[in-house]
Order: sequence, then C-alpha cells, then structure tokens
Amino acid sequence: MKAIILAGGSGSRLWPLSRTMYPKQLLKLSQGYSLLQQTFLRLLGLVKTEDIVTVTNVKHSSDIKLQLNDISKNNIVLGEPLGKNTAPAIASAIEYFKQTSNEDDVVLIVPSDHLIKDVDKFSKTANDALKLAMQDYIVTFGIKPSYPETGYGYIKTSSPFESGYKVEKFVEKPDLATAEKYLQSGDYYWNGGIFMGKISVFLNEFKKYTPEIYNNLSEFDFSKDKKLDFSIYEKMPSISIDYAIMEKSDKIALVPLASDWNDLGSWQSIYNVESKDENGNVFIGNVVTDNVKNSLIYSQKDLVAVSGLENVILVETEDAVMACKMDKSQNVKKLFEKLKDSDTTKLHKTVYRPWGYYTCMNSGDGYLTKTICVLPGQKLSLQSHNFRSEHWVVLEGTALVLLNGVKNYLTCGQSIDIPVKAKHSLQNPYDKELKIIEVQQGSYLAEDDIIRYEDMYNRV
Repeated sequence: MKAIILAGGSGSRLWPLSRTMYPKQLLKLSQGYSLLQQTFLRLLGLVKTEDIVTVTNVKHSSDIKLQLNDISKNNIVLGEPLGKNTAPAIASAIEYFKQTSNEDDVVLIVPSDHLIKDVDKFSKTANDALKLAMQDYIVTFGIKPSYPETGYGYIKTSSPFESGYKVEKFVEKPDLATAEKYLQSGDYYWNGGIFMGKISVFLNEFKKYTPEIYNNLSEFDFSKDKKLDFSIYEKMPSISIDYAIMEKSDKIALVPLASDWNDLGSWQSIYNVESKDENGNVFIGNVVTDNVKNSLIYSQKDLVAVSGLENVILVETEDAVMACKMDKSQNVKKLFEKLKDSDTTKLHKTVYRPWGYYTCMNSGDGYLTKTICVLPGQKLSLQSHNFRSEHWVVLEGTALVLLNGVKNYLTCGQSIDIPVKAKHSLQNPYDKELKIIEVQQGSYLAEDDIIRYEDMYNRV
C-alpha cells in the first residue's frame, strides 16, 4: 500500500493560533504531536515511511519537512507551486507513485488535519476498504452522522455489499432541515475526504472524467527530482477530487469509518475534544479564572485572567486576542477575512525554522528588528538579499559569520554589518545556543528576498 497526505490549508478557522503560513495541521493541539505528525504516525501502521507522500503548498514545505523529520528523515514532500485544490494534488502524487514503483499498488489518501485517536479501528477500516479497492473500486471512508451538521458534504449510500456500500451520490452541504432528514434516513454519511484505490483505477478515472488534469501528468519527470514543475502544474484546473472524479465515477464504494473522527474545523471543536474541569472549562496555558463556566481559554504567552464568563472562547497569542461566544466560533473565519491583509493573519511573531527560531520585535518604514536563536550545531543557509542590508549584534553565545568567503568569529556584544547582495551565513558550531539581534534596513523586507546558494536542510 502507498499513502498520500494532503497538507494544504489557509489557516483561517483556528485563527489567531493558525496563520496563512502556519495552518492548523502544524499546530500541536493534542497528544504532544501536531495533527500532521499524528496523521503520519497513524499511517505507519499500514504503510512504510518511504511509501508516504505529503503534498503541500511550496510555502509550507519547509515546516512540513521539519515536523516530519522529527518522526523519520526518510519522508517525501511534494510542494505545489500554487494552490489548485485537491484533484491536481492527488493526481500528481499518484503519478509520482506510478513513475517510482513497478506495482499497481493501492493508495490511501488522507487529509492532514483530522483528529483520530482510535488508530486500531482506523486501521481496521482501512483493511476493510482494501478488500474493495483490490476489486477496482475507489473507496471513500464515510463518517456516520451523530447530529445534523450543515458544514459537511454528505454521501448517500444504496445497496450494501461485502464490508461496505455502493455509493448512490455525493451531495453538497445542506441546510439544517435537509441535514436533519439525512440524519433520520440512515443512508447518509459525512464526507470525510478519505479515499482508497489502485493507482491504475485512479488514473483511468482521471483520464475519463478530467483529461485536463490527466493529460499533463506524463510531463512530470520524478526520476530527476521530487518537484511539481510550475509550468506543468499551472495548466491544471483548480478542482476538488469530488467534482473531478467522485461525483461522476460508477466505481465508488463506501466503508463506514469505525474509529472516532473530528476535523477540528473550529475552536468549538477543539473545546469538544479536550478534557473539561468540573465547571466544563478547558484552560490551556497561563490562565487564572474566577466563576467561569463551559468556556475555552487559551494563552500562548502572557497571563490571561478571566472572571464571570460563560460559554465563551478566548484565545491569546503574541500579537492578537480573539474572543467569541462558544456557538459563534465558525465566525472566526469572517474575522480572518476582514484581517487578511494584516500581518497577524500571515505569520506569528515567533517563527520556527530547522536551525532554531526568530521573533519579530519591531518594524516600521524601511526597517525590521528581530531576535534570532540558532541552536547548537545548526546554521542558516549561505544566502544573499537584493533589497536589504542587515546588522547583527551577538547577545549570547559565539557566532561564526561567513561573509563573502571570510570567516568572522563574534562573541557577546560584538557586531557585524551585512551589505546588500553580500553572500553570508550565520552559524553556531558550538554546544550552546546563539542569540543575536538583527536589524534589517531596505526597501523590501519580506522573507522571500532570500537567494540561497547552500543549505543543509535542502530548502529552495
């Protein structure tokens, strides 16, 4: 068996903890691992590490790779050069397996942002689906509705056979009255976006129903590198796997998902899955309360003190505070849209990198100030900038600065200037953390003004 992890995401529904550059699958909300890491670990009971491909937007590739490296260095990440919805992502990953494997293997496709705690029952469902996939069905994992949800698509089943059902049709997100009818019917399942099928079956269905995707796949050459070429990818339509194949194919079967399932699509869903105290509260972080009931209070950094509130959600991060009524948590996405041009929707003040982390302290017209921490034995890439100069001051530890081919050793209190377009690298070959202040000056200060020449983490 092979597996594909779909790791896209806009970071809107769990704002301010999730951001455009740090979507919810990267958040460590439960069990000590991020949702992405939990997904990867769940698959390891079924699939070998080298047979799992994670597809994500190229802007998330480094963070995805960094988290997966904590589990296994032998992981494969395909970075989409632009977002095209799920169908091109799935088709491209299946083409990767076709080109790199001589077998017509079954492929299991899973989203990266679902919370599933009962791994054994998930594996049992996968093995039930495998029996149908081997008979050339594309199998979807249906979630039995427990209430009339209007935020999910539904799947209507018809006749049962073997371990599942034939699928009659896929239906869009319903209104409340329709969702209640679906629930009472017993023939409808939530569409969880989990699929399984043979490589050949998927590709044949793409060829039949979405040739504008299929006809581009053979242009990829994964024998050269594990990249999705922009010139090929941009020719594909932006379309979901449901519209591309699932709603059209006559080869669709459904197996009921035997395990628990939650897509953690809102702060209320986070509240629902966490353990509560005697007053029905979930407190995470540095929180002090008095007379608070049935609420979720999350503090990332500072002390949050709350009194006399009930049925509320309050989330504090370094640069934002969000509060809403418990039953209005879906509206956080509307706040995100209102703020989408703001820095608070894009990145956190503290950003983690393979070599350590940096924290943005202050910014203004033509300048940006950061603190940078480089972990022992780590180093930033050899790079240059076209639009900014930098000034570094060492706060703790000893820095090795490579500047235009010359090695400079700096200790606490010493500084160095990095001119525009100079090739440079900040390195910490020692056994203690290195901390510096960086002052950037220039006409353009965004993170994409980086030209990399050498990088130990293989970033582009």
